[in-house]
Amino acid sequence: MKNRLFLASKSPRRRELLHQLGVSFEIVDLDIPEVRAPGEPPADYVSRVAREKAGAGLLQVAAVEGAVVLGADTEVVLGDEVFGKPADAADAAAMLRRLSGRAHQVISALWLVSASREEGAVQTTTVEFDALDDTRIATYVATGEAFGKAGAYAIQGRAAAFIPRIDGSHSSVMGLPLHEMARLLAAFGID
Repeated sequence: MKNRLFLASKSPRRRELLHQLGVSFEIVDLDIPEVRAPGEPPADYVSRVAREKAGAGLLQVAAVEGAVVLGADTEVVLGDEVFGKPADAADAAAMLRRLSGRAHQVISALWLVSASREEGAVQTTTVEFDALDDTRIATYVATGEAFGKAGAYAIQGRAAAFIPRIDGSHSSVMGLPLHEMARLLAAFGID
């Protein structure tokens, strides 16, 4: 029996990254609330949400023989503050102002779960931002690229021009750490 991979995510970036690895997969559509518990450390929060997505996805495909579900989450963290996806243009601009001229962390977690096992990984990458003035922020937000992305930016898009340096995994900042992903896929017998 061959294992079948299911992605519990609507993210087009995660789909692109899995395609980059040459992996076949199907999509499981679900909505998992992403609410950080009081005092929950950022890395624990990101890992928990990724695990909850994978577990909820597995419940949907439990009847599929060899089902393995990938759940992932990525958040931008400045100090102890977790920046999710911006609610609107003002929220996006406020996030970018806070990140301007500073280094922050991007935490990506992924979990693979099947009927018989589960395994996860967490990758933290430090991203440095240029100092951004209000005009540069407004111009970027007006492109629409800030929406639907943690921290209101896409490293694979126009925001790459804001980033002089990263320390860690570029694919993780996009939403899926490929090195860790490849290792977990191999452990689950998925080519």
